[in-house]
Amino acid sequence: MVKKLTEEDVLKWNGDDYMNEDHLAFFRQRLLDMKAELLANATATSQHLQEQEATPDPADRATLEEEYALELRTRDRERKLLLKIDSTIKKIDDGEYGYCDDTGEPIGLPRLLARPTASLTVEAQERRERLKKQYAD
Repeated sequence: MVKKLTEEDVLKWNGDDYMNEDHLAFFRQRLLDMKAELLANATATSQHLQEQEATPDPADRATLEEEYALELRTRDRERKLLLKIDSTIKKIDDGEYGYCDDTGEPIGLPRLLARPTASLTVEAQERRERLKKQYAD
């Protein structure tokens, strides 16, 4: 039977059964909650943009357009995060969640709590960023 874990339970874990059934259920629910929140934000943005009236004042119109642009950029980032959440849930289904894409090593529960969609260990992420910076210079 799957035990419903809290974040505190996950942080206190010190066993050999990394990414056990309870952990997977915890992270699946966390990802589903994130997805629901992002979808609610998208709906609110859509409604907000539809109910705005045009204003004759150019300064007000410019301010509104800038606010819309910012909101749309935010929603675009969230759309990309939704795709990442879906691919992360698929990793849970496939039994690949919690392990580094580069090295196959455990990513670690504290990192996954901070960023449930993480696909690299901290070391692998830093290595990628250093390489990217070298090629950018």
